[in-house]
Amino acid sequence: MPPDALLFTAPGCTHCATVIRGLGELAKQGLIGKMTVVNVAAHPEQAAEHGVRATPWLRLGPFTLTGSHSTSELKRWAEWANGMEGIAHYVEHLLKLGSYKQALAFIEADTQRLEPLLATIANPRAKMGVRLGVSALLEAHANTPVLRKLLPQLAELARHSDHRVRADACHLLGLTGSAAARNHVEACLKDSNEEVREIAKDAMEALEQHKTKT
Repeated sequence: MPPDALLFTAPGCTHCATVIRGLGELAKQGLIGKMTVVNVAAHPEQAAEHGVRATPWLRLGPFTLTGSHSTSELKRWAEWANGMEGIAHYVEHLLKLGSYKQALAFIEADTQRLEPLLATIANPRAKMGVRLGVSALLEAHANTPVLRKLLPQLAELARHSDHRVRADACHLLGLTGSAAARNHVEACLKDSNEEVREIAKDAMEALEQHKTKT
């Protein structure tokens, strides 16, 4: 189902017209459903309700986008809006903007959105700031059922060909708080890479500490 679009504009906004034209084109192509445009000067209460601080401000499906976006960019976000693939792209977009708190709130709104983030963990070429941000989002759910649910995928990543991926996966396995993670972490203790082995030691300690507390 095509995502709906909610756009907030303001008089004198230099980029609002570009976004309106782009959304109009997507509507013609059937790529968005309902399109709602709100003038913040006429309806400040609605702007306040959605936390709008600058225009153009766009809610496209689950995504909140600010500033100018070309028609091709809007099309890409519209296509991503109904699938899990777009979740990782959106979180990466927020982290590149330095909007960690917004990314965290986005995940908290639906913790199933954590799973697509493993695609970033699995990508050793992802920018360091993005990898660190994604790791922090996963770490925020340490010792919870949400993270434990990802144990099979993390176990697989712990056998990845790139040591950076193995290291990150091993670290997160230690934060699952699950006894089922022990065997996978123990395997990392014998890893060919020293960094992975060191992280495996810390992960094993984390699992032991959680076991003691519970």
